[in-house]
Amino acid sequence: MAKKRITKVYTRTGDTGLTSLVGGERVSKASRRVEAYGDIDELNTALGIARAETADGEIDEIILQIQNDLFIIGADLASPPDMQVPRIQQQRVTELEEIIDRLLEQLEPLKEFILPSGAGAGPYLHLARTVSRRAERKIVTLMEVEKVGDNVLKYINRLSDLLFVLARIENKRVKFEETFAKF
Repeated sequence: MAKKRITKVYTRTGDTGLTSLVGGERVSKASRRVEAYGDIDELNTALGIARAETADGEIDEIILQIQNDLFIIGADLASPPDMQVPRIQQQRVTELEEIIDRLLEQLEPLKEFILPSGAGAGPYLHLARTVSRRAERKIVTLMEVEKVGDNVLKYINRLSDLLFVLARIENKRVKFEETFAKF
């Protein structure tokens, strides 16, 4: 697929509250589909901040791959199901699970809830996790009325789990002691 070059930042085509999906269909900027891929965009941005804050090469590489995956998911959500666009494959969901399992071996099991905080990229990864959960809810809402790619929801569900683990790994590696919630 040829890369599309962005030649203008503004087009004025959204001035009436409509935007174009892949393929040209015009929809409300408040549509469920636009809400879903908007949250994916916000998640990608939160991960960009986390990347800027980590000094850990492994975490940086994991986040970079996720950011690219999120562009694929955004294209998926902005496209009719029958349109030929890149789509997240089951293999990427499996790879997220493998990363989670590998990283969990480096952490003490949790016996109580921790407060989302930390140092370095830690708090930003916790923030990204909450944005991921919101995006997941928006995708579920969209799926109630429209079809989305087969692996989108699975990927986002695993991703929020991975982001929690990544936050804990980052905090451990920068020697930030987790704070347990008090009830």
